[in-house]
Amino acid sequence: MAKHFLLFAEIFRKQEVFMHENLVIVESPAKAKTIERFLGKDYFVTSSMGHIRDLEKKDFGIDMENNYQPRYIVSPDKKKIVTELKKLSKEAQTVWIASDEDREGEAIAWHLKEVLKLKPEKTRRIVFHEITKEAILKAIANPRPIDENLVNAQQARRVLDRIVGFEVSPVLWKKVKPSLSAGRVQSVAVRLIVEREREIINFESKSNFRITAVFLVPDKNGHAVELKADLKKRFETREEAQTFLEKCKTAEFSIANIVTKPSKRTPAAPFTTSTLQQEASRKLGFSVSQTMSVAQRLYEAGKITYMRTDSVNLSSLAVNTAKEKIVNTLGEKYHKVRQYKTKSKGAQEAHEAIRPTYIDQEEVSGSNQEKRLYELIWKRTIASQMADAELERTTINIAVSNSPELFQATGEVIKFDGFLRVYLESTDNEDEGDEGTSLLPPVKENQALRAEMIEATQRFTQKPPRYTEASLVKKLEEQGIGRPSTYAPTITTVQNRGYVVKEDRPGVERQFIHMSLANNELNESVKTEITGAERSKLFPTDIGMVVNDFLVKYFVQIMDLRFTAKVEVEFDEVADGNRIWTEVIDEFYQPFHKSVENALEVSERTNGERILGSDPKTGKPVSVKIGRYGPLAQLGETTEEGEKPQFASLRSGQHLETITMEEAMDLFKLPRDLGEYEEKKVTVAIGRFGPYVRHDNKFVSLEKDVDDPYTVELDRAIELIEAKREKDRKALIKTFDEEPELRILNGRWGPYISFKKKNYKIPKDTEAEKLSLEDCMKIIEEGPKPKPKRKKKK
Repeated sequence: MAKHFLLFAEIFRKQEVFMHENLVIVESPAKAKTIERFLGKDYFVTSSMGHIRDLEKKDFGIDMENNYQPRYIVSPDKKKIVTELKKLSKEAQTVWIASDEDREGEAIAWHLKEVLKLKPEKTRRIVFHEITKEAILKAIANPRPIDENLVNAQQARRVLDRIVGFEVSPVLWKKVKPSLSAGRVQSVAVRLIVEREREIINFESKSNFRITAVFLVPDKNGHAVELKADLKKRFETREEAQTFLEKCKTAEFSIANIVTKPSKRTPAAPFTTSTLQQEASRKLGFSVSQTMSVAQRLYEAGKITYMRTDSVNLSSLAVNTAKEKIVNTLGEKYHKVRQYKTKSKGAQEAHEAIRPTYIDQEEVSGSNQEKRLYELIWKRTIASQMADAELERTTINIAVSNSPELFQATGEVIKFDGFLRVYLESTDNEDEGDEGTSLLPPVKENQALRAEMIEATQRFTQKPPRYTEASLVKKLEEQGIGRPSTYAPTITTVQNRGYVVKEDRPGVERQFIHMSLANNELNESVKTEITGAERSKLFPTDIGMVVNDFLVKYFVQIMDLRFTAKVEVEFDEVADGNRIWTEVIDEFYQPFHKSVENALEVSERTNGERILGSDPKTGKPVSVKIGRYGPLAQLGETTEEGEKPQFASLRSGQHLETITMEEAMDLFKLPRDLGEYEEKKVTVAIGRFGPYVRHDNKFVSLEKDVDDPYTVELDRAIELIEAKREKDRKALIKTFDEEPELRILNGRWGPYISFKKKNYKIPKDTEAEKLSLEDCMKIIEEGPKPKPKRKKKK
């Protein structure tokens, strides 16, 4: 009854729409719902659900012989929406297209105009940076034509990316591996990650010795307090560090000088797309795509301004509202008007930074993610209009009587917290602590100090950090690669393609030398620590590295970071009306197509093969490479006598570029014979779907992260075999002696019938245990009919 009521209500609503004068089309239902609240009954707001058409997939979807003209088709899943929009637009006197204000939004507006065949005299294009009643009504009062330059800039990007993908990907299929893909921005992003990984692989860590001391000084009450200091110099060898500690046995320590300097900290600019993605990753642990998804919901609900922007500018309304909020809450001294200037060359599309729509609202309703991201945006916006933090930094230098070296202690005191009262920006440097924020005890020059403990600790130089999603976005932005709308999809794509993985990896145990001098006695010991642990870092896969090397070798143009950035600038010039988009494409395509032809002609098929050596027992060659199902090791070669090589998949954490000969030979220890159970052999091996135990021609998977196929023993294998049998017994509901192939089983989605390797669903409200053989055969006979094959369109 309720369904029928809703259906009739929707029909009545649409009939009522036909009497309206104005139809407003936006991209998303959520945005439509928000805007609908601000417009009267004369306006009906509906959604196009994003783009309604795209390039057809046949023959590039581009007429290469006709000046790169795109061939667009309505997406199959949008045909129903387009039919409805055509119907609504014919009935309306005026159609208002209110898609987003960037290139993508402008292109959506243009496609709507073309597909719906909207007449210029009845079509209005409106844009706004925030979804508020004032902004919507202002946009309605100031419509403009569709900006053809922005549309052409979007078309240029879309056509160029299609050309790169459709021409390079088939080369990869032939020369590397089927089902691979390449992209103008994604391939450069992978290159950055691969190059960083190789820096880390080739990095040689060097050690030095850090000297720290704890001195005892009296506080104002005469009680002994600690003063911690570091020696300004680090020693390269153990012997140098030990010699210095020996000197300290007879040395006297005193305050050489005290330097106090005032300093200040200035707040960061309001958020752009890039800085929001970076800060949400650091502070909230959001992925880049997650940040954009949550921000999109906040924008469409009218809670923040447009979230794809390069601008750090704030409107005068926002600046004044922030001032009022700060002065009323914290006082006049906490406020300072700031106007930030946008440094990015590609910021001409955006008008304002990402900020709360209503700055006086500290909190909003919504999901927990929406609340947390909104709070971050609100704090950053408010802090940007606050006074500097005033600090006092004190440096104490401590002299050593028998050495020219100095110990140094630093401390920082906040005299006025300013913007720090609300917000402090995070950094990508995980090792950065709160050094320098502690208070120092009162001391004076020439004051003698007593050393309670002096330590020398062996430290090691740090390898370059792997990229996080946030630091990769920062790098892409610094290099001028991509624009705000491309960062999230680029990072998502390289992971979906299997070129990059984001994961945690455990650290390794490392030994270090520690020496301590206390009570005039020098002790030395060797300690251990865990180092190199990674959290949510981007790692290139073996196939990602192989594909990158191939592209760098044969497609210098598209893999050049400067070229990729140059193309983005040319897109901006098209958007400004200073370049013709087809000329930009032609300048790119002519040399690019030659490189495609050259790669097909001169390149050899590659699989990243690396020769490790020869098996000491058989003399057969041992190598690693990319196989059909991933990276593998190979022992031996195919011979004229028909002898075939052995293959073994690389284990998790092993890689083509770093695996050793010894590690590769261990892989060929599988399959392992564990013994016998019930007078039948039990073996363990690794197959296409992972490690397994085989017994009586039946296969049982090992438990992930629990069982190691190289070390698992017979007792554990038997335990897994019996657990699988128990599971199978519970799954079996009923069998029939008259028809052994027919079984009633309990599956993931409930009971079903299995007969001759086919499964049949048991109707709801049927007790599976009570089914007879005749009942089962009837269900099988009335089973699901095959779907009719669709006729292929000519």
